[in-house]
Amino acid sequence: MSSASSSTAASTKSRVETPLLNPALLARLERMELVSRKIYRGQMKGERRSPRKGQSVEFADFRSYVPGDDIRFIDWNTYARLDKLFIKLFLEEEDLHFYALIDASLSMDFGDPSKLTYAKQLAAALGFIGLIRSDRVRIETLGQAPQAPGPVLRGRSSVWRMQQYLEGIEPGENVSLHEGVRNFCLRNSGKGIVVLISDLMDKEGYEAALRYLVAQQMDAYVLHVLSEEELNPEITGDLRLVDCEDDDVAEVTVSAPLLKRYQQTLAAFIGGAKDFCSRRGMSYALVRNQMPVDELILSLLRRQGLVR
Repeated sequence: MSSASSSTAASTKSRVETPLLNPALLARLERMELVSRKIYRGQMKGERRSPRKGQSVEFADFRSYVPGDDIRFIDWNTYARLDKLFIKLFLEEEDLHFYALIDASLSMDFGDPSKLTYAKQLAAALGFIGLIRSDRVRIETLGQAPQAPGPVLRGRSSVWRMQQYLEGIEPGENVSLHEGVRNFCLRNSGKGIVVLISDLMDKEGYEAALRYLVAQQMDAYVLHVLSEEELNPEITGDLRLVDCEDDDVAEVTVSAPLLKRYQQTLAAFIGGAKDFCSRRGMSYALVRNQMPVDELILSLLRRQGLVR
């Protein structure tokens, strides 16, 4: 009888680690920016044009003067022509909060590349886009305690700190999806964009966890990472399956009818997560670990509206 755990270990040893960010990817990301579908007032001036009108150097529009307006912004040339007072409005720039929340449970340590490695590459790419646009970037994992938030990063000079932090993330955080997202929300009460990168595999379910993100009123994205081996398993015969997170054991005989039921269950799992998110205003995307990160960002996430 073969053992699923031993084959997984062999697969893990054969993995080839790739850098989180390579020069070719960085060159493509340089021209992009993160996009929020909601308006948030940042704490610092950034490089992002806000839908609000403010006090930058780039002219946007006029409006009629009302008592109490700053007279420094009166357009005296228009007053000379029309004998009416108008205030000049300018485009305001603002910073954006970007949060990447990574599932570092043992179930993410599967596939080639592992789902966790892929999640870290994806977080690094999105974080890089935010940093070069002077957004505030914070990357965390589900296992962090409420009193221990991840570092707040800002500016191009913080790219190396972000990579160093991501490289230090290891699989094995023993925390449920529900508890991990709850703790994240306690640590981060600010507004902005949050991207949850997870396989959503939790025996308690994912629904309670995602409800916390909805209640946080952030611009939420769920990137559902699954490996090619999970999506299209190529296994046969008698197997002894061991749950990597709680050591639960199941002995099965893999046959064509069983694989068909597996595919039906998997399709229901994916469809249910997508429907759950869409009904609550969250963006959902199924992500395969074999899809190049730049292709994912430039095609799928651009269509989703996360980047432009």
